[in-house]
Amino acid sequence: MSGVALLGYLAGFLTTVALVPQVIKTWKTKSADDFSLVMLVTWWTGVVCWIVYGVIMNAEPLIVWNTITLFLAGAILTMKLKFNNRNEKEPAHAPVPVVNKKPEVKGLKDWGIV
Repeated sequence: MSGVALLGYLAGFLTTVALVPQVIKTWKTKSADDFSLVMLVTWWTGVVCWIVYGVIMNAEPLIVWNTITLFLAGAILTMKLKFNNRNEKEPAHAPVPVVNKKPEVKGLKDWGIV
C-alpha cells in the first residue's frame, strides 16, 4: 500500500470515527434537536457524491470510509426524523400536578434557636 493510500485511509478513519460518539449520544438522549434537517440532508447528499467520485476515480479509501460515513449520517438523519416526530406529538412540558398540602410549621426548637 502506498503512502498516499495510507494517508487516505487514516484521514477517512479519523473523520468517520469522529461521528460515532455523536451517533451514540443522539441515540441515548433520543434527541436530535440541535441538528438542522437541511444540514443533514445536504451532508448525506455530499457523502453520496464523494462515493460516486471515489468510484469514478477508483479511490478505494474514499469509497470505503464514505460508505461507512453514509450509514452514520443516515442514522443521525433517521433519528432526527424519528425523534422530532415523536417530540412534536408530546407536550413540550408535562403539566405539574398541584398538591394541596399545608406548609409544615417549624418551632423555635427546629431552627436551633431554643
